[in-house]
Amino acid sequence: MNKAYDVLAFGAHPDDIELSCGGTVAKMVSQGASVIIADLTRGELGTRGSAELRDEEAANAANILGVEGRINLGLNDGFFQCDEESLRAVIDVIRKYRPRIVLANALHDRHPDHGKGAELVSQACFLSGLMKINMPNNPEPHRPDAVYHYIQDYDRRPDVVVDTSDFVVAKMRAIMAFSSQFFDPSSEEPSTPISTPEFIEHVKGRDLAMGRPCGFTAGEGFEIMRPIGANSLLDLI
Repeated sequence: MNKAYDVLAFGAHPDDIELSCGGTVAKMVSQGASVIIADLTRGELGTRGSAELRDEEAANAANILGVEGRINLGLNDGFFQCDEESLRAVIDVIRKYRPRIVLANALHDRHPDHGKGAELVSQACFLSGLMKINMPNNPEPHRPDAVYHYIQDYDRRPDVVVDTSDFVVAKMRAIMAFSSQFFDPSSEEPSTPISTPEFIEHVKGRDLAMGRPCGFTAGEGFEIMRPIGANSLLDLI
């Protein structure tokens, strides 16, 4: 049987994880959790950079976050669907890494790939537990305990907020590893909504605002489609 990992973090594009839950990932790694990142696409339709460059940037960002590995499923940027082919590709990864929890894209967001990615990963997590689904490379069924959807462009009310106060610097370093995508005064590439200096300030400000109601200096929010269970309300303080 394959090694079981604590966390499998999916992103529709390279940099989704870094922008939305990079602090959470870095914190879990620091606490000893085993984490794998899986990008659904190479982000080849992005206005700036290239798929090859983003491959390099994604590897650098993974090293900054300290995860045990990063893979890319090679689905078609912008055109992948929640169909059998894509579901089987995700199921295969889930069964290979056997995570306790899965992180996935926002349930609804500005970029249509984010919502599609959320639905794809959510369905695959359920189907992965069905023993009659035959996957030759990874035949043993596995269903994660929980799927948490991180928050991206659109403001959404989180079900849980993780304290990332001590991991703001690590998160920003991982984000800026994608130098082709974000603000670079020397770049001659076209401007995009995420390549302005204001966007990076927005990311920082969002984390400050997310953490504030919980008494954190910074936080990252997640939604979950089922109730959060606890042994005691005292565990949720």
